[in-house]
Amino acid sequence: MEYSFDVWLTPLIIIVSMMIIGVIFKTFVRTKLTRLAERTSWKGDDIIISSLESQIIFWFFLLGLSLSIRDMPIPEEYFSYIGNGLQILLIASITHACSKLIVGLLDLWSKKQGGGFPSTTIFTNIVWITIYVIGILIILENLNISIAPMLTALGVGGLAVSLALKDTLSDVFAGLHILLSKKVEPGDFVSLDSGEMGYIENISWRNTKMMERSNNVIHIPNTKLSTAIIKNYDSGDPSFSVKIPLSVSYDSDLEHVSKVVMEVAKEIYESMDEVNKESNPSFKFKLFGSSSIDLAVYFRGNKYGDQNPIIHEFIKKVHKRFSSEGIEIPYPTQTIIQQKTN
Repeated sequence: MEYSFDVWLTPLIIIVSMMIIGVIFKTFVRTKLTRLAERTSWKGDDIIISSLESQIIFWFFLLGLSLSIRDMPIPEEYFSYIGNGLQILLIASITHACSKLIVGLLDLWSKKQGGGFPSTTIFTNIVWITIYVIGILIILENLNISIAPMLTALGVGGLAVSLALKDTLSDVFAGLHILLSKKVEPGDFVSLDSGEMGYIENISWRNTKMMERSNNVIHIPNTKLSTAIIKNYDSGDPSFSVKIPLSVSYDSDLEHVSKVVMEVAKEIYESMDEVNKESNPSFKFKLFGSSSIDLAVYFRGNKYGDQNPIIHEFIKKVHKRFSSEGIEIPYPTQTIIQQKTN
């Protein structure tokens, strides 16, 4: 038993020592690189550090294992198998780090472009699968396993699968078309010709997830969304005009009405964050109504949904001011003339 412990002691010391060195190296490198990254405005260096640091200790563990394998009481015929196993673990680890790095950099690039390219599930999964498939092919190549028959089988099998999963593939390619054309993107508020309205949450393999303002979730097949007529409120400039109709009595002093309405509108403009500060409120007298003079007040909201609190606050404030200023908001009236017949 003592002899067995002595045989395993040296390899164990080497492995543990390398792992300790790995911890020290990881701490040192992370500290230095983090300080360096803080001096730059580019966010990519943070992604690189995050992708690599999770694998550093594991790489030092593999290095210690490869250095100590000759000192282990293992028959030599197993060394080749262990060596192949170490290669597989190293390639798998590098593949995982590369996938995190590439997905992170794509996400950073898409945000600079103003698009949601890899931030949606469909593109993230495509990138992950592509990188892992490449990693598997490299592992097979290192194991001297021919991949040509596998590619041939995949080609024939892929044809059969594509015929069986025609609808699913249609949704996948429709999702790619939606994202590449930027018809809609995650975060956009849209309305469909079928009547649904809501925020685009995510675009996955088959469905697009839409969240209504009432917090109900709608799952729309990508093929239906790609062919639908869509009004995108956030495409381009998301701000829009908010029109509030109003009526005053024919007996009203219109100059006084103008002054009061603009004072209330300016108060709303200055106090509410929902009002777009780059566009001043305005109003126009519209027409002589059947029982009133009609006008409309115009604000500009920052995004869809801002019109509700703007209209709410304006109606409260203008009603209070009209009451205090003696400005009448008339009820609809109708005069009926009856003629007596003999």
